[in-house]
Formats: sequence, structure tokens, C-alpha cells
Amino acid sequence: MHSSRPKVLNLLAGKPLLTHVYEAAMKIEHREIYIVYGFGGEEVQNTLKDSQISWVEQEEQLGTGHAVQQVLPNIPKSDDILVLYGDVPLISETSLIKLVEAAADTGFSLLTAYFDEPYGYGRIIRDSNDDIIAIIEEKDATEEQQKICEVNAGFLVVRAEILNHWVNSLNNKNKQNEYYLTNIVEMAVNDNVKVFPVLAESMIEVQGINTRSQLSEAERYYQIVQAHRLMDEGVGIADPSRFDLRGELEIGHDNEIDVNVVMEGKLKLGNNISIAPNCVIKDAVIGNNVKIFANSVIENSVIGNDCHIGPFARIRPDSVLDDQVHVGNFVEIKKSLLGKKTKANHLSYIGDAEIGCDTNIGAGVITCNYDGAKKNKTTIGDNVFVGSDVQLIAPVKIKDGSTIAAGTTITKDVDSNSLAISRTEQKSIPSWERPKKK
Repeated sequence: MHSSRPKVLNLLAGKPLLTHVYEAAMKIEHREIYIVYGFGGEEVQNTLKDSQISWVEQEEQLGTGHAVQQVLPNIPKSDDILVLYGDVPLISETSLIKLVEAAADTGFSLLTAYFDEPYGYGRIIRDSNDDIIAIIEEKDATEEQQKICEVNAGFLVVRAEILNHWVNSLNNKNKQNEYYLTNIVEMAVNDNVKVFPVLAESMIEVQGINTRSQLSEAERYYQIVQAHRLMDEGVGIADPSRFDLRGELEIGHDNEIDVNVVMEGKLKLGNNISIAPNCVIKDAVIGNNVKIFANSVIENSVIGNDCHIGPFARIRPDSVLDDQVHVGNFVEIKKSLLGKKTKANHLSYIGDAEIGCDTNIGAGVITCNYDGAKKNKTTIGDNVFVGSDVQLIAPVKIKDGSTIAAGTTITKDVDSNSLAISRTEQKSIPSWERPKKK
């Protein structure tokens, strides 16, 4: 990966690879989940620090068999063990359930897959009765064995008691000098334990992530699956190959999402929403009949019904827009409340403000909320008209029905139904000759 970060902490759909695997494991009925960690252990643990996990350190990374060996002393011998891999993030709940159920008969089930180009994967070796008798790693396989297209997906279920015996009998006599967990298949055959194969639901779900290219392929597959699921539920997505959902989305009906939209975190969207190209929406609640125009960003905010956002608008965290609010191009809202029918259509910054209903914020208006030490609040009432190029120096209150003339700097509270204006006197100099270049 050419990275100082542990591989399993690289992100897929906004979450570490390991988190995807953990969430898959959580869906399977279990007694306990163990994670064996090595490189970057503290960083790995912090990623899932609030989860129900027993952590086991592998001080030396001597192979998959050695990794499993570290955790076996903690597991009752009567338990069945499901082994998963932190760098195989797309494993499905369906495949895992099949694997667990298959082990109920023989005590040993193994997930396999067919690859047209199986380079890098251990090959499944079968006998004349089509029973699995061994797994040969790529580097140890003969030229003939490398032509086999059925590969070991790595995932398996086996009874702890017999796994203990096999793992403690492993050796590292191979080209990588590692203890391969895959060697237990041959041991099972020697002990007359049948290995029950389970074919993975899809090829992509068992692909490990070892390169940036593989990570991007997994990302696109994951996103296309998400997009098709949403379309099956009635969401209009212009191009599934240019849509990204990096979180959890609850969405209503008759919604249209254009290209290059990124949705992150926990989202709740109502009905009849249109989202134009190149928008980013994160941790937001959005009402019905909302239009979000191109290149807008909404983060950790609540948007009411019948609102218009953008283009090129930015709604920053802790903002609340009531119904029928319009926030136009190059307007930034931060930690503010805008009342019903209020409009800020052009080139404004509104921060730490509370604005009433049916108020107009003109072009170039700035709430000067930061004094260099702390943030201060601006309060604007109902039916207020704030003209263009106004500076509101907080803390300040603008009461209902008042008007702020264009170009005014407000430093004091403004009474209801009054006009506030502060401008230097305009002067004209007759017969003025403009300077010229020599």
C-alpha cells in the first residue's frame, strides 16, 4: 500500500477495512469476537475502541496459522471458530451463514471461489472423488497446480478442539518460512475429517486488499451495489458509477440524485428532493421538496421543507433552516438558525446567528462573530431587510421589521421598524482629471 498506516485501516466507503469485517462478524450469532493484531496495534485498537472485542497481540508476524495459535488458548474447546480476515472487507453475511451451517455436519467448512485469473491465491486441490485434500499456496504451487481456478477464500469454520491439535502441529517449511493455516486442510484429510466446501456468493467479496488499485476496485464495486439497492427502492440515481454513499441513508420516494454526489455519515432525507451534481452531504436531516443545486456542501445540519440550497452554498455544522428558506450561491451558514421564508441569496457569511422569519439578507452581508478570543451571537428578528454589503458586528440584535441600509456597519442594537444607516458623507469634486501614465 506504500503507507505508514496499518493496511486494515485504509478506508472503504469512509470506514476502515477492519470495521467492515467486524460489522459482518457482528451479524453472525456468536459468543465472542477476537481480533489478532500486530503492526500498528494501538492505532488498530483505537479504531474499534468502543466495540465488543477481545484483543490478542501477535508479537511476531509468522503467518496465519501462528496468528490463530495466539488466540486459541482463550477459546473453549467445544466452540466452533469462524476465521475472518481484516483485509477482506466485502465478505457477505450470506456466505458466512452458509459457512457456519455447513460446519455443523462435518466440523470443518471452507469458503472457496473461482477466479479466471487466480494469481496470488492458494489453489484448492481435489481428489478423484472431488473431495478437497489440500490447499497449495501460489509460491509453492507447481506450474500445473497454478492453472487451477478454484481458490481458497481464507474463511473457514472449525471446531476449536481439533483446530488446537492441527495448529500446534504446523511447521514453516515453505518458501515464506511462515505457519500457513491452510495446511490444516491436509491434516484434516489425514485424520479422516471431511472438509465441506462452500462457494462464495461472488468473486469480489473474497478479494483481499493489498494494493491501492485493489482498494479502488473494491470501493467502486461497493458503491455500485449501494446505488442499485437504492434504485431498487425507488431512488433516482443518474449514474451508479458516479455515486458514493459512505454511511447510512434513510430516504423517501421520488428523489433524484445527479452525478458525483457524495453522501456521508447518518442521513435522513424526505420526499421529492433533487440533488444536483458535485454535492457533498454529511450527517444531515433534509425535509420534503428540497432543491440542492450544484457544488453545495451540507454538514451536520437540519434542512426544512421546500428549501433551496446553492449553487456553491456551504451549510456548516449545527445549522437549522426552517421551511421555505433560500440559501443562494456562495453563501456560508455556520451554527445558525434561519426562520421560515428567510432568504440569503448571494455572497454572504452568517455565523453564530439566529434569524427570524421572512427576513432578507442582502448580497455581501457578513456577521462579524469572532472578536479574536470568542464567538459572539447575532440576533435578527422577523421581516427584517438587511441591505447589501452590511457588516453586523456581534454581539448585536436587530429587532422585528427594521431595515439596514446597504453599506452599513452595525455596532449597536437596532429598534423595531426603524432604519439603521451608517455611511460617510459622499463628496463630488467637479472637473476631476484622472491621473494618466507618462
